[in-house]
Amino acid sequence: MIDPWKLRMLVQLDALGTVRAVAESLHLSPSTVSQQLAALEREVRAPLLERSGRRVRLTEAGRVLAARGRDLLAGMASARAELDALDGEPTGTVRLAAFQSAVAPLCLPAVATLRVSHPRLHVELAELEPHEAPGALLTDTADVVVTTTDDPRYPWSAELEVVPVGSDPLVLLLPPDHPLAQAPTPQTPQTTPSASSATAPVDLAACADEWWACDRPGSYMDDQVRRLCGAAGFAPRVAARFSTYLLLVQHVAAGLAVGVLPALAVPQDGRVAVRQLAAPAHREVAAVLRRGARRRAGVAAVLEALLDHPPVPGLSALR
Repeated sequence: MIDPWKLRMLVQLDALGTVRAVAESLHLSPSTVSQQLAALEREVRAPLLERSGRRVRLTEAGRVLAARGRDLLAGMASARAELDALDGEPTGTVRLAAFQSAVAPLCLPAVATLRVSHPRLHVELAELEPHEAPGALLTDTADVVVTTTDDPRYPWSAELEVVPVGSDPLVLLLPPDHPLAQAPTPQTPQTTPSASSATAPVDLAACADEWWACDRPGSYMDDQVRRLCGAAGFAPRVAARFSTYLLLVQHVAAGLAVGVLPALAVPQDGRVAVRQLAAPAHREVAAVLRRGARRRAGVAAVLEALLDHPPVPGLSALR
């Protein structure tokens, strides 16, 4: 008999790579995780780990058991949920995670809807950076993740199902009194009166001499800003770096810099001027889950609520 708890540790070790990372994810000590994995080896009567310098790695038997273990754990969760939902009503807990700027416009409305439509279903909501999403799903610490799927640094495993939610354009942020915030769209014979006061997209080359507020070095948005500015013929002069988009917006609003952010991350309160880019760019937003997970009634309900989201400014539907 294989202990599911020990099996979960092996699955997490396969995904996270180190005993210490597994211990942190489970709020245990590394020695406790090592002892449990050693006990699992005795249970299955096969060597699952081998030392590589100061670290351990899975043997061929360990990799086989981890791969099968993911299926076994998912099957157990599915069976439990199906038993709970025999009366047709989703029950239990579904762990939903999302990147910061998707929580308010996408996840909160979904959770609020589910609380009314399926009161016996509990949705546990957490913030999760996009690069953390694959590991959270593969180690079974999240059931559904709202994330971006167009970062080539983080390929998606074939074990995961990607369900498109929408396309989030990148936009230029300017102080409200910035000259580029005042430039109107040239009027044409086709321009309607209501659109004549709209503003034209901005060529980033016009911001070559500006100070920039950026994300942390090496982050997704920092790479995007450097790519967009490079295509416009310059490198951004960085005045500030922030790990939260709200601080970046506040820095721009204070007249200290310009910036580029996804539209979902920009408050709709007028504190900054928002302009489309002349060379459009966007990020893809999707709900990601383990393959087969939507057989669980609760997971299927959460996914449906996310896809049936109310209109979100700036987010274009892909469905």
